[in-house]
Amino acid sequence: MMKVAKIGLLLMAGLVAARAAPPLPSMYWADESRGRPFSKDPSVIRFGERALMYYSIPPFGDKRSNDGWAIGIAESRDLEHWTKIGELLPAQECDRQGLCAPGAWVHDGRVHLFYQTYGNGPKDAICHAWSDDGVHFTREPTNPVFSPHGAWTVGRAIDAEVVPLGDRLLLFFATRDPAMKVQMIGVAAAPLASDYARGQWRQLVDAPVLKPELPWERNCIEAPTIVRRGDTLWMFYAGGYNNEPQQIGAASSSDGLTWTRASVQPLLPNGAPDAWNASESGHPGSFADRDGRTWLFYQGNRDKGKTWYLSRVEIDWSSDVPAVKR
Repeated sequence: MMKVAKIGLLLMAGLVAARAAPPLPSMYWADESRGRPFSKDPSVIRFGERALMYYSIPPFGDKRSNDGWAIGIAESRDLEHWTKIGELLPAQECDRQGLCAPGAWVHDGRVHLFYQTYGNGPKDAICHAWSDDGVHFTREPTNPVFSPHGAWTVGRAIDAEVVPLGDRLLLFFATRDPAMKVQMIGVAAAPLASDYARGQWRQLVDAPVLKPELPWERNCIEAPTIVRRGDTLWMFYAGGYNNEPQQIGAASSSDGLTWTRASVQPLLPNGAPDAWNASESGHPGSFADRDGRTWLFYQGNRDKGKTWYLSRVEIDWSSDVPAVKR
Protein backbone atom coordinates (compact mmCIF):
# COMPACT_ATOMS: atom_id res chain seq x y z
CA MET A 1 0.00 0.00 0.00
CA MET A 2 2.84 2.37 0.93
CA LYS A 3 4.57 1.53 -2.32
CA VAL A 4 1.44 2.39 -4.36
CA ALA A 5 1.00 5.66 -2.44
CA LYS A 6 4.63 6.54 -3.06
CA ILE A 7 4.26 5.92 -6.79
CA GLY A 8 1.14 8.09 -6.79
CA LEU A 9 2.98 10.94 -5.08
CA LEU A 10 5.84 10.68 -7.57
CA LEU A 11 3.40 10.81 -10.49
CA MET A 12 1.68 13.87 -9.01
CA ALA A 13 5.03 15.58 -8.47
CA GLY A 14 5.96 14.88 -12.08
CA LEU A 15 2.63 16.31 -13.27
CA VAL A 16 3.13 19.49 -11.22
CA ALA A 17 6.66 19.86 -12.60
CA ALA A 18 5.37 19.40 -16.13
CA ARG A 19 2.84 22.18 -15.56
CA ALA A 20 5.34 24.58 -14.00
CA ALA A 21 5.80 27.87 -15.84
CA PRO A 22 8.84 28.16 -18.11
CA PRO A 23 11.88 29.70 -16.39
CA LEU A 24 12.33 33.45 -16.49
CA PRO A 25 15.01 34.85 -18.82
CA SER A 26 18.35 35.93 -17.34
CA MET A 27 17.36 39.57 -17.92
CA TYR A 28 13.91 40.20 -16.45
CA TRP A 29 13.68 43.80 -15.31
CA ALA A 30 11.09 46.49 -14.72
CA ASP A 31 10.93 49.97 -13.21
CA GLU A 32 8.66 49.89 -10.13
CA SER A 33 8.70 53.63 -9.36
CA ARG A 34 5.01 54.01 -10.32
CA GLY A 35 3.84 51.35 -7.87
CA ARG A 36 3.96 48.33 -10.19
CA PRO A 37 6.54 46.74 -12.50
CA PHE A 38 6.12 48.75 -15.71
CA SER A 39 8.73 49.46 -18.39
CA LYS A 40 8.17 49.64 -22.16
CA ASP A 41 9.90 50.61 -25.41
CA PRO A 42 13.58 49.91 -24.61
CA SER A 43 16.46 51.66 -26.41
CA VAL A 44 20.03 50.74 -25.39
CA ILE A 45 23.37 52.41 -26.14
CA ARG A 46 26.98 52.05 -24.97
CA PHE A 47 28.20 55.32 -23.47
CA GLY A 48 31.62 55.29 -21.84
CA GLU A 49 32.13 52.15 -19.78
CA ARG A 50 28.45 51.46 -19.17
CA ALA A 51 25.33 50.66 -21.10
CA LEU A 52 22.40 53.04 -20.80
CA MET A 53 18.81 52.02 -21.40
CA TYR A 54 15.98 54.48 -22.07
CA TYR A 55 12.40 53.27 -21.72
CA SER A 56 8.80 54.44 -21.23
CA ILE A 57 7.12 54.66 -17.82
CA PRO A 58 3.49 55.60 -17.07
CA PRO A 59 2.21 58.57 -15.01
CA PHE A 60 2.32 58.58 -11.22
CA GLY A 61 -1.41 59.24 -11.26
CA ASP A 62 -1.41 61.91 -8.54
CA LYS A 63 -2.15 64.91 -10.79
CA ARG A 64 1.22 66.65 -10.25
CA SER A 65 2.03 69.34 -12.79
CA ASN A 66 4.31 67.14 -14.91
CA ASP A 67 2.56 63.84 -14.27
CA GLY A 68 2.38 62.29 -17.72
CA TRP A 69 4.11 59.43 -19.44
CA ALA A 70 7.86 59.81 -19.01
CA ILE A 71 11.19 58.26 -19.99
CA GLY A 72 13.25 56.32 -17.48
CA ILE A 73 17.03 55.89 -17.63
CA ALA A 74 18.88 52.84 -16.28
CA GLU A 75 22.52 51.76 -16.39
CA SER A 76 24.23 48.37 -16.52
CA ARG A 77 27.72 46.90 -16.70
CA ASP A 78 26.64 43.45 -17.94
CA LEU A 79 23.41 44.09 -19.93
CA GLU A 80 21.48 41.88 -17.49
CA HIS A 81 21.31 43.77 -14.20
CA TRP A 82 19.98 47.32 -14.41
CA THR A 83 19.83 50.23 -11.97
CA LYS A 84 17.62 53.23 -12.54
CA ILE A 85 19.55 56.53 -12.54
CA GLY A 86 17.20 59.17 -13.95
CA GLU A 87 14.02 60.29 -15.69
CA LEU A 88 12.86 62.73 -18.35
CA LEU A 89 9.55 64.22 -17.27
CA PRO A 90 7.18 66.43 -19.28
CA ALA A 91 8.78 69.88 -19.55
CA GLN A 92 7.61 71.57 -22.76
CA GLU A 93 4.20 72.63 -23.96
CA CYS A 94 4.23 69.97 -26.70
CA ASP A 95 4.83 67.13 -24.21
CA ARG A 96 2.83 68.38 -21.24
CA GLN A 97 0.59 65.29 -21.47
CA GLY A 98 3.59 63.00 -21.68
CA LEU A 99 6.58 61.76 -23.66
CA CYS A 100 7.69 58.21 -24.38
CA ALA A 101 9.10 55.66 -26.87
CA PRO A 102 12.73 56.90 -26.84
CA GLY A 103 15.27 56.20 -29.56
CA ALA A 104 18.84 56.88 -28.39
CA TRP A 105 21.85 57.48 -30.65
CA VAL A 106 25.46 58.44 -29.83
CA HIS A 107 27.23 60.87 -32.16
CA ASP A 108 30.51 62.73 -31.55
CA GLY A 109 30.45 61.91 -27.83
CA ARG A 110 26.90 63.18 -27.29
CA VAL A 111 23.69 61.25 -26.67
CA HIS A 112 20.82 62.28 -28.93
CA LEU A 113 17.37 61.21 -27.83
CA PHE A 114 14.44 61.18 -30.21
CA TYR A 115 11.05 60.56 -28.63
CA GLN A 116 7.35 61.15 -29.13
CA THR A 117 4.78 63.32 -27.47
CA TYR A 118 1.92 61.37 -25.89
CA GLY A 119 -1.81 61.86 -25.51
CA ASN A 120 -2.44 64.03 -28.56
CA GLY A 121 -3.86 61.34 -30.85
CA PRO A 122 -3.22 62.24 -34.51
CA LYS A 123 -1.13 65.25 -33.46
CA ASP A 124 1.57 63.31 -31.59
CA ALA A 125 4.96 64.07 -33.12
CA ILE A 126 8.71 63.45 -32.78
CA CYS A 127 10.91 65.54 -30.44
CA HIS A 128 14.68 65.78 -29.91
CA ALA A 129 16.94 66.32 -26.91
CA TRP A 130 20.68 65.89 -26.28
CA SER A 131 23.03 65.17 -23.40
CA ASP A 132 26.75 65.11 -22.70
CA ASP A 133 26.40 62.64 -19.81
CA GLY A 134 23.47 60.50 -20.98
CA VAL A 135 21.30 61.52 -18.00
CA HIS A 136 20.70 65.30 -18.07
CA PHE A 137 19.14 66.43 -21.35
CA THR A 138 18.63 69.74 -23.13
CA ARG A 139 15.33 69.86 -25.06
CA GLU A 140 15.27 71.21 -28.60
CA PRO A 141 13.50 74.61 -28.43
CA THR A 142 11.67 73.96 -31.72
CA ASN A 143 10.10 70.67 -30.53
CA PRO A 144 8.32 68.85 -31.98
CA VAL A 145 10.76 68.55 -34.86
CA PHE A 146 8.89 66.22 -37.21
CA SER A 147 5.48 64.94 -38.25
CA PRO A 148 4.57 63.35 -41.62
CA HIS A 149 2.30 64.67 -44.33
CA GLY A 150 0.36 63.34 -47.31
CA ALA A 151 -2.90 61.56 -48.07
CA TRP A 152 -1.49 58.26 -46.79
CA THR A 153 -1.08 59.43 -43.14
CA VAL A 154 -3.12 61.10 -40.45
CA GLY A 155 -0.04 63.19 -39.60
CA ARG A 156 0.97 61.34 -36.44
CA ALA A 157 4.57 60.28 -35.74
CA ILE A 158 5.69 57.95 -32.91
CA ASP A 159 8.40 55.34 -32.18
CA ALA A 160 11.42 57.27 -33.50
CA GLU A 161 14.58 55.48 -34.61
CA VAL A 162 17.57 57.16 -36.30
CA VAL A 163 20.50 55.76 -38.26
CA PRO A 164 23.18 57.64 -40.26
CA LEU A 165 23.43 56.76 -43.94
CA GLY A 166 25.92 58.70 -46.05
CA ASP A 167 25.61 62.40 -45.29
CA ARG A 168 22.07 62.07 -43.91
CA LEU A 169 20.47 60.95 -40.68
CA LEU A 170 17.48 58.75 -41.46
CA LEU A 171 14.51 58.97 -39.11
CA PHE A 172 12.14 56.02 -39.09
CA PHE A 173 8.78 56.48 -37.41
CA ALA A 174 5.39 54.83 -37.04
CA THR A 175 2.23 56.59 -38.19
CA ARG A 176 -1.45 55.80 -38.78
CA ASP A 177 -3.62 55.94 -41.87
CA PRO A 178 -6.21 58.77 -42.03
CA ALA A 179 -8.80 56.52 -40.33
CA MET A 180 -6.40 55.92 -37.39
CA LYS A 181 -6.75 52.15 -37.81
CA VAL A 182 -3.60 50.92 -39.58
CA GLN A 183 -0.12 51.56 -38.15
CA MET A 184 2.83 51.64 -40.57
CA ILE A 185 6.43 52.81 -40.96
CA GLY A 186 7.62 55.96 -42.73
CA VAL A 187 11.03 57.57 -43.18
CA ALA A 188 12.44 61.11 -43.18
CA ALA A 189 15.98 62.52 -43.24
CA ALA A 190 18.01 65.49 -42.05
CA PRO A 191 21.58 66.51 -42.93
CA LEU A 192 23.95 64.56 -40.70
CA ALA A 193 25.85 67.77 -39.94
CA SER A 194 22.71 69.67 -38.89
CA ASP A 195 21.24 70.33 -35.43
CA TYR A 196 18.16 68.11 -36.15
CA ALA A 197 15.80 70.95 -35.30
CA ARG A 198 12.43 71.55 -36.93
CA GLY A 199 12.91 72.56 -40.55
CA GLN A 200 15.88 70.21 -41.05
CA TRP A 201 13.75 67.11 -41.68
CA ARG A 202 12.36 66.06 -45.07
CA GLN A 203 9.98 63.17 -45.62
CA LEU A 204 11.64 60.88 -48.17
CA VAL A 205 8.62 58.90 -49.40
CA ASP A 206 4.99 59.96 -49.70
CA ALA A 207 3.92 56.46 -48.60
CA PRO A 208 4.83 53.88 -45.96
CA VAL A 209 8.09 51.98 -46.45
CA LEU A 210 6.63 49.03 -44.54
CA LYS A 211 2.99 48.32 -43.73
CA PRO A 212 1.17 45.29 -42.29
CA GLU A 213 0.63 42.52 -44.84
CA LEU A 214 1.11 39.23 -43.00
CA PRO A 215 -1.61 37.64 -40.83
CA TRP A 216 0.42 37.91 -37.62
CA GLU A 217 1.06 41.64 -38.25
CA ARG A 218 -2.70 42.30 -38.18
CA ASN A 219 -3.25 46.06 -38.60
CA CYS A 220 0.00 47.27 -37.08
CA ILE A 221 3.68 47.55 -37.84
CA GLU A 222 5.53 49.85 -35.43
CA ALA A 223 8.66 50.29 -33.28
CA PRO A 224 11.30 50.08 -36.05
CA THR A 225 14.87 49.58 -34.82
CA ILE A 226 17.85 49.40 -37.17
CA VAL A 227 21.15 47.49 -37.27
CA ARG A 228 23.69 47.98 -40.05
CA ARG A 229 25.52 44.86 -41.31
CA GLY A 230 27.97 45.81 -44.04
CA ASP A 231 25.96 47.53 -46.77
CA THR A 232 22.63 46.19 -45.47
CA LEU A 233 20.25 47.79 -43.03
CA TRP A 234 18.26 45.34 -40.93
CA MET A 235 15.03 46.52 -39.38
CA PHE A 236 13.47 44.71 -36.45
CA TYR A 237 9.86 45.76 -35.99
CA ALA A 238 6.77 44.98 -33.94
CA GLY A 239 3.74 43.48 -35.65
CA GLY A 240 0.27 43.66 -34.11
CA TYR A 241 -0.99 46.12 -31.52
CA ASN A 242 -0.17 45.58 -27.83
CA ASN A 243 -1.16 42.14 -26.53
CA GLU A 244 -2.94 40.99 -29.72
CA PRO A 245 -0.25 39.50 -29.29
CA GLN A 246 2.48 41.81 -30.55
CA GLN A 247 5.43 39.89 -32.02
CA ILE A 248 8.73 40.85 -33.66
CA GLY A 249 9.74 40.53 -37.30
CA ALA A 250 12.74 41.50 -39.44
CA ALA A 251 13.29 43.09 -42.86
CA SER A 252 16.33 44.24 -44.87
CA SER A 253 17.14 47.20 -47.13
CA SER A 254 20.10 48.70 -48.98
CA ASP A 255 18.78 52.26 -49.05
CA GLY A 256 16.30 52.55 -46.16
CA LEU A 257 13.42 53.06 -48.60
CA THR A 258 12.69 49.60 -50.01
CA TRP A 259 12.38 46.73 -47.51
CA THR A 260 12.19 42.95 -47.88
CA ARG A 261 10.92 40.76 -45.05
CA ALA A 262 13.26 38.03 -43.81
CA SER A 263 10.39 35.60 -43.22
CA VAL A 264 6.61 35.30 -43.25
CA GLN A 265 6.82 34.17 -39.62
CA PRO A 266 7.82 36.27 -36.58
CA LEU A 267 11.50 36.30 -35.65
CA LEU A 268 10.53 36.48 -31.97
CA PRO A 269 6.97 35.32 -31.17
CA ASN A 270 5.11 35.72 -27.91
CA GLY A 271 5.57 32.97 -25.33
CA ALA A 272 3.52 29.95 -24.29
CA PRO A 273 0.34 30.56 -22.24
CA ASP A 274 2.21 30.23 -18.95
CA ALA A 275 5.38 32.11 -19.97
CA TRP A 276 6.36 35.59 -18.76
CA ASN A 277 5.74 36.95 -22.29
CA ALA A 278 2.52 35.07 -23.02
CA SER A 279 0.67 38.29 -23.90
CA GLU A 280 3.40 39.58 -26.21
CA SER A 281 7.03 39.92 -27.22
CA GLY A 282 7.02 43.48 -28.49
CA HIS A 283 8.59 46.87 -29.23
CA PRO A 284 12.19 45.82 -29.98
CA GLY A 285 15.31 47.89 -29.44
CA SER A 286 18.45 46.65 -31.24
CA PHE A 287 21.92 47.09 -29.76
CA ALA A 288 25.12 46.29 -31.68
CA ASP A 289 27.81 46.13 -28.99
CA ARG A 290 31.51 46.88 -29.31
CA ASP A 291 32.38 43.15 -29.20
CA GLY A 292 30.44 42.50 -32.42
CA ARG A 293 27.46 40.86 -30.75
CA THR A 294 23.94 42.09 -31.47
CA TRP A 295 21.25 42.11 -28.80
CA LEU A 296 17.55 42.64 -29.23
CA PHE A 297 15.87 44.19 -26.19
CA TYR A 298 12.10 43.91 -26.02
CA GLN A 299 9.05 44.18 -23.77
CA GLY A 300 6.70 41.46 -22.59
CA ASN A 301 4.03 40.51 -20.09
CA ARG A 302 1.54 37.75 -19.34
CA ASP A 303 -1.32 39.77 -17.87
CA LYS A 304 -2.54 41.77 -20.91
CA GLY A 305 -0.55 44.86 -19.95
CA LYS A 306 -1.11 45.21 -16.21
CA THR A 307 2.66 44.92 -15.88
CA TRP A 308 5.50 45.23 -18.40
CA TYR A 309 8.98 43.71 -18.13
CA LEU A 310 12.05 44.12 -20.33
CA SER A 311 14.36 41.37 -21.51
CA ARG A 312 16.83 40.61 -24.31
CA VAL A 313 17.92 37.92 -26.76
CA GLU A 314 21.06 37.63 -28.85
CA ILE A 315 20.85 37.74 -32.64
CA ASP A 316 22.60 35.01 -34.63
CA TRP A 317 24.03 36.27 -37.95
CA SER A 318 25.50 32.94 -39.12
CA SER A 319 23.01 32.56 -41.99
CA ASP A 320 21.59 34.85 -44.66
CA VAL A 321 18.88 36.18 -42.34
CA PRO A 322 19.01 36.98 -38.61
CA ALA A 323 17.81 34.42 -36.09
CA VAL A 324 17.41 34.37 -32.33
CA LYS A 325 20.37 32.59 -30.74
CA ARG A 326 19.06 29.81 -28.48
